[in-house]
Amino acid sequence: DLMVLLARTDLRLSDIDVFAVAIGPGSFTGLRIGIAAMQGLAFATRRPLIGISTLDALASVAGGEQVTTWVDAWRGEVYASRYQNGMAIASPVVSHPDDLLRDIDSATTFVGDATQTYREAIAQALGSRASFHEPASPALAATIGRLALEEAGRGHLPTPHAIRPLYVRRPEVELTREARRGR
Repeated sequence: DLMVLLARTDLRLSDIDVFAVAIGPGSFTGLRIGIAAMQGLAFATRRPLIGISTLDALASVAGGEQVTTWVDAWRGEVYASRYQNGMAIASPVVSHPDDLLRDIDSATTFVGDATQTYREAIAQALGSRASFHEPASPALAATIGRLALEEAGRGHLPTPHAIRPLYVRRPEVELTREARRGR
């Protein structure tokens, strides 16, 4: 809880210069709630809010030359992206793990909760080209804060209303509506 953290550190909400929030990909409802809560705090204090992709945060934690981030997207799919020397080399996608593994032709470190789920499939497909970050699903709050601070240092100080969730997949309600219409 934020208020407990502030009390433990002898800080006030007004002492915070920049707020940070994970923008996903992830649960639609969870993203909306988390972003809305942080937008409220940033609006109330008139401070900037910087959104950080969960996939970028995972890649930053893993480090290394080649990193592949996989986050469970449910339904047998993963949210994924690839990084080289800390820079994204592919836009985030949602796909079946087997389809993603066919496109990997170099050694890479896997990180994210889905790498634990699909560890055997990854190892079978890539053999010695695959390595795994431990823990597979690291805590990201400090990394998101650090990445946001770096963004702020580069002068990127968006207003709270500018932050949007990173939706890689369309919301279930839209997919269901389309299915009913026979598209």
